[in-house]
Amino acid sequence: MKSAILTNNKPTTKKTKYNMAKVNVRPLGDRVLVQHVEEAEVKKGGIIIPDTAKEKPQEGKIIALGTGKRDEDGKIIPFVVKVGDKVLVSKYGGTEIKIDGESYLIMREDDILGIIG
Repeated sequence: MKSAILTNNKPTTKKTKYNMAKVNVRPLGDRVLVQHVEEAEVKKGGIIIPDTAKEKPQEGKIIALGTGKRDEDGKIIPFVVKVGDKVLVSKYGGTEIKIDGESYLIMREDDILGIIG
């Protein structure tokens, strides 16, 4: 959400802590919301592979971050990843959800294998 603030008669915008695309889901704790990045379809020898036989994509884009993991003292540990990062995830990690026909994963930050680029 953005709210307008007037300073010196000039409107400015104040960003909120969580910049989520158009998804109304906010992960809790150390969980992140990841959207699959579809790979370009490659046809070899005129053979088309049906969607059901294709492997799940292992690349995704961070859409939203949770509230953060807490250590033993109760302090919040900051996330290593940030919104917009392109990440490598395990094939069968996380929980798959569908929102408005789009497929997303909710997973712990620890289940992310790495940041791409």
